Order: sequence, then C-alpha cells, then structure tokens
Amino acid sequence: MSNKNTFNPFRRLHFYAAWFITPLLLTLTVSGIGFLFYPEVENNIYKEEFFGQSEIEEKQSIDEAIKEINDTFKGYAVGKISMMEEPYNNRVTINNDEGDSLYIFLDSNNQIVASQNAKYTYSNFMRNFHSSLFTESTFIRYLVELTACWAIFLIISGIYMTFKKKLLINRSKKGSNTLKLQKIHAIFGLVIAIPLIVIVVTGIPWSVFMGSHISKFGAEHPELGRTELRYNPPQSNVDEIPWATRSLNQPASNNTGHADHHSDSPHNINIPVQQNLDLIIKESQNENITRPFSIVYPSNEKGVFTVSKGSNTGVTGLDISPYEEITAYFDQYSGKLIARINFEDYGFIGKWFTWGIPLHEGHLFGIANKILNLIVCIAFLVAIAMGYVSWMKRVKPGDMNLPKRINRPWSIGAISTLLILGILMPLFGLSILIIFIIESIIYYSKKNNYT
Repeated sequence: MSNKNTFNPFRRLHFYAAWFITPLLLTLTVSGIGFLFYPEVENNIYKEEFFGQSEIEEKQSIDEAIKEINDTFKGYAVGKISMMEEPYNNRVTINNDEGDSLYIFLDSNNQIVASQNAKYTYSNFMRNFHSSLFTESTFIRYLVELTACWAIFLIISGIYMTFKKKLLINRSKKGSNTLKLQKIHAIFGLVIAIPLIVIVVTGIPWSVFMGSHISKFGAEHPELGRTELRYNPPQSNVDEIPWATRSLNQPASNNTGHADHHSDSPHNINIPVQQNLDLIIKESQNENITRPFSIVYPSNEKGVFTVSKGSNTGVTGLDISPYEEITAYFDQYSGKLIARINFEDYGFIGKWFTWGIPLHEGHLFGIANKILNLIVCIAFLVAIAMGYVSWMKRVKPGDMNLPKRINRPWSIGAISTLLILGILMPLFGLSILIIFIIESIIYYSKKNNYT
C-alpha cells in the first residue's frame, strides 16, 4: 500500500520544534555573535592588561616573575604561561583549590602589570553564556546540544516543505502578505542552509554528549585522532632526580578538557633539578617554535614541560592557523626536546577538530570568517522572525492555525530521514523515538475508535 505521509509529520515537527527551541536558538545565536568579535572587544576594554607597562622599569627573568606571582598570590598555583607575540603582554594563569582562576599579565620587563578574574573576562563570559547560559549545568548543556540537533532538522524539513509547497514559484494573492512572508522565511532558510549546518556541526566538539564520545573515539583510535603521543605524553628521565627526593606516585592521568585544551590546573614548579623557564623558552625557539605559544609545567617528577601553539585557545592574541599547531614535550631536567607533534601528524578527527573550532569561532580565515558567520547568524534571526510573523498573520480569533494531524502512518521517507538523523545525532534520535512512540499510541487509539 502506498504511503506518502511525509509532509504532515514534517510540518508538525517543524512547527512545534520551532516553538520549543526558539528561545535557546535566540540565545545561542546572540551569544555566538557576541563571541565572534571577542578579540576586538578585549583589545579595547583591556588595554592596560594587554598592552600596559609596569611602573617598575627593572628587568627580571620570567622565572623571577613566576616566583613573585607565587609570593604575591597566596593560595594560588601556576597552571600555564602564555608567551605572547608583541605588542601583547605575556600572561600567567594561576588557580586555587576552589577552582578560581586569575590571569596575571607581565610586561616586557616581566613585571606584573595587572590581574584579572578569568571567570569575568569578556571572552569567558560570552563562552559561558553560549555553552550553558551561565549555569555551568550539564543538563543545560544537554539542552543546548539537543537544540543544535533540532536546528539541523528545521533546516532539512524547511527545505523539503519549501519545494513541496512550491513556495518559490507560487505568487501571493493581491493584498495578502502571508505568502510573501513565508517566501522570505523560506528564501533566507535556503540561502543559509549549508553554512548554518557547517556552523552547527563545527560546534560539536563542545557538546557534552556527542563531543565527549567523538573525543573518546579519537583517543581510542589515535590514528584518526591526535596521535598516541598526544593522548599519552612522554616522561622525563627520572634518573636525574636525587634518589632521596623521588616520589613513588605514578603520573597523573592526562586531562583532556574542553576542546582538547591542555589543562590549566596547578602544576609542580618546585621539583629538584628542574630546569628554569628561560631555558625551555630558548629550547623552544631553537626548535622553531615561534610566539605565541603556551608552556605548561610538569605535573610531577616524571612529567614534562609541554609547549604548544593552538588554533582554538580562546585567548586573545594566542590563536594561530591550524597548520601552525605544535605540541612539543621537553625533559624537565635536561630541557631537551623529547617529542613533537605537528598538524600533519593528526588523523581525520584531529584535523576536523582543529579546523572546525576556529571556523565556528570565526577566526579560521581572518575577518572574512567573522563577517560570514555574522551574516549567517543575522539571516538566521531574520528567518526565525519571518516564520513567526507569517504564522501570526494566519492566526484568527478562535483559530490558532495549528498544523492538523493526519491519522496515517508516517511515510518510509519520513521515517528513514529521521532515522538517519537520529543515528548521526543520538540526542535527536532519542527525542524522536519518544515522539514516535507517542504518535504510534495516538494513531492506534484513534484507529481502534474508528473500527
């Protein structure tokens, strides 16, 4: 028996999904626009921190500066040192046991210029807004991911209905703006469909469910991810530590945080015989690792100095091209290079993450990337607005003009489309499964009433 019930379920899912997810879509889009230009914003509002000079003109070494920071900010420990390219000041990230982080800025003489509470910087504020609506709640992050999944369905179902209804060729009746508004809604949706899907998909590395599973898959299959060396860093030569001071503790497990950033958690800077930062910086330069780059201290006696250049740091002045990404490991006692990973060493998943995140953030190919993302976001907002206005125009007193349900089984095409999307986006698949169960109950209950 022929079953062509595709339009009705798509129309109803499109309509009700739009109602439910639009509030989150608006916040994601607006916060995304705000985050696009965070370097430009921060360059203007943090001029003293980024470019200022201390009143102390005496020059000190970076190691002396680290010691001063430890003495000045009691209860905090150094997590990471970012060696910036001129004219930016270098930045030291310090953390305490409560999870608070401060950024300490050092001028050209390595003197302290200013400090910032990391939580309230513009970039971190907008990032927190975008990812969890300031709640840092895992549940909210699940909702954000689910919203992104349904946004892809809205695009696909919208394209189907546009051509099914022949909106682009139908002419509106004289004096009627309803069809015109629907056309505008459809046209904007068609124009931004591909770039919007790209933006949504490249945000997956941040997602709490799909992102974590993809990252885990990459770690389990390093030939597809970021190589075995990236997931399991080498160790320093522990034989150089005096026997009496050696720790029996095993190396801490590797922390793969947000976007696979290296951990900013406190590290040990008081290990005997450990080389100083000045030597590590010189060795890095000898290996043609140019600024900007970050240095993470060894986590224990077997750990290494990790020097990295990243394309998705989220730090103003620190991001570089994906092709320039480097992760290098230096022995903490001899200061010599142990191993190095470049972009070319990444597998497919690693390269996707490395390209996708800066594309999503809007700095993969400079200002053009920002402008393109901005245009897509604005067009998306217009499409949402036109969709709601066109529906409002059709609403009459006593009639909300809700899409009516046809008590027929969904077509094979509709089920296949939703099944494929559900497999690719498991959270979407779970929500569709719940809807399908409810639809089946309604269908069979009404069918039994008719018989």
